[in-house]
Amino acid sequence: MGESERMAGTLAILGTGRMGEALLSGLLRSGWATPEQVWCTVRREEHARQLSERHGVRADTDSAAAAAEADVVLIAVKPQNLRALLADVGQKIHPGQTVISVAAGVTTAAIDRLIPGDTPVVRVMSNVPVQVDEAMSAIAPGQHAGARHLAVAEAILSHVGRVVHLAEEHLDAVTALSGSGPAYFFLLAEAMIDAGILLGLSRDVSSELVIQTMVGSAKMLRDSGRHPVELRESVTSPGGTTIAAIRVLEQERVRAAFLNAIEAAQLRSTELADG
Repeated sequence: MGESERMAGTLAILGTGRMGEALLSGLLRSGWATPEQVWCTVRREEHARQLSERHGVRADTDSAAAAAEADVVLIAVKPQNLRALLADVGQKIHPGQTVISVAAGVTTAAIDRLIPGDTPVVRVMSNVPVQVDEAMSAIAPGQHAGARHLAVAEAILSHVGRVVHLAEEHLDAVTALSGSGPAYFFLLAEAMIDAGILLGLSRDVSSELVIQTMVGSAKMLRDSGRHPVELRESVTSPGGTTIAAIRVLEQERVRAAFLNAIEAAQLRSTELADG
């Protein structure tokens, strides 16, 4: 592995909860970062000890010191805790660093107001499959972030999934589509598993059938390069079982329900960001 494939400098992860630890784990597994390069902070000493034992990194509750020393500051606290965190540590951050925020719904402008001027901020919207290195992440630059800062964010997120670059104005749509998206698939899986039980299958068998069908279908969508309509039509034989099911789904306006639901999620994301 060449130097270009390794992190230069040091990384502080402020608020190393599920998302922060999933990112940490992916970076260490990939070899892009070493434990000696990472400083994690959390609220509780016990949690800090657990992180240190699991990953070999420095971990404690001193977010101000971590923020002051690191080359890259990754803010991974929950959105409702971000303002309080930056009220405590914001003045330790400086323009020579790259600040990356994965706090959903918090704009770069809001972060800019809590840290010194001209500090580059990159906003990230990721999702829960970060825990299995299959995240979908969108990254957007704040007004002081350039290509170099985006490259750092992409390097981090690409080790736990796929990354797209977007303008920040589109991140509420990303939140609604891929940020909340896993929940839509989990709900669909739950409904299909229940349908299998209704048809007389055990929960274990129904679950295995549905989950593997979802995994296989997703892999076909990702790897085949074929349009979803083409793939669906390849399963839909004339006069067969699939078209009978699809007719009911269309009669129940399932497609429209998804459009409305995802639009509602975007509206809610905008409300939360404004509030």
